[in-house]
Amino acid sequence: MSKKENPLRQLPVDAESYGDIKIHLAEIIEQKNVSLNQLSFRTEMQRTQLRNYRDNKIQRLDIDILKRLCYVLECNLNDLIEYVPPEQ
Repeated sequence: MSKKENPLRQLPVDAESYGDIKIHLAEIIEQKNVSLNQLSFRTEMQRTQLRNYRDNKIQRLDIDILKRLCYVLECNLNDLIEYVPPEQ
């Protein structure tokens, strides 16, 4: 009997080698013509926190924040975040 091969691959040593997550908040608020102040008020979030999401400076995504943003901006999660695989 042959050994079944594991379909999962190992993680590379450095985090940059397994892709990136892009947050498209800047594009969405531009399309909807919404200011950061307006979004801050509607989502009940601080502008600095929204600025970090807008500028892709987030290390850990918060599900509650993503739900708030999707609800207030009337968008899907797929519109808001994207996984970008590493270059091969």
